[in-house]
Amino acid sequence: MQRPQYYLTRAAVMVCLPLSYAAHAADEALIQPAQLIVDQEMAQPQLMDVETAARRYATFWNTGDETLARKALAADFIDKTPPEGRKQGPEGAILASRGFRTAVPDLRCEVEQMIIAGNRVVSHLHFRGHFTGTFGKLKGKGQTVDFIATDIYQVEKGKITANWHIEDNLTLMKQLGAL
Repeated sequence: MQRPQYYLTRAAVMVCLPLSYAAHAADEALIQPAQLIVDQEMAQPQLMDVETAARRYATFWNTGDETLARKALAADFIDKTPPEGRKQGPEGAILASRGFRTAVPDLRCEVEQMIIAGNRVVSHLHFRGHFTGTFGKLKGKGQTVDFIATDIYQVEKGKITANWHIEDNLTLMKQLGAL
């Protein structure tokens, strides 16, 4: 039997969450999803842990703050869909961010939708910036970068243990001038 899922505004979610949520993330200004969809049957402590991990990871991609990646990802984190050559563990994600920020120093990431059910999160991400650095052998000329990605996280004990992701690499490579 499928559990019902409901659309909630950020304000409605904040009203539903206990005050401890604010303390849980008070030391961080975490990215807010434009639309948050949660399983109403989830216990509030589990929802807080899962949502906080996902928002920390999204904020890491938005800011490049490696501390947030280390807080969001389990030590034994597994990237289930890594590009060729990417290291596993938190270091793989951190190195990927550093590398991409070399190409797009003003990279921004918005969470258009976040869906939370059980220990899973689906995040629809929107990346924007300008290609002013280098990417492999390519040198940016200030061209706009604007592409989407979708991530699925598995969260255990407040940490992302696994991630399946797909990026719109065709659009990105065209924008970088690789195609």
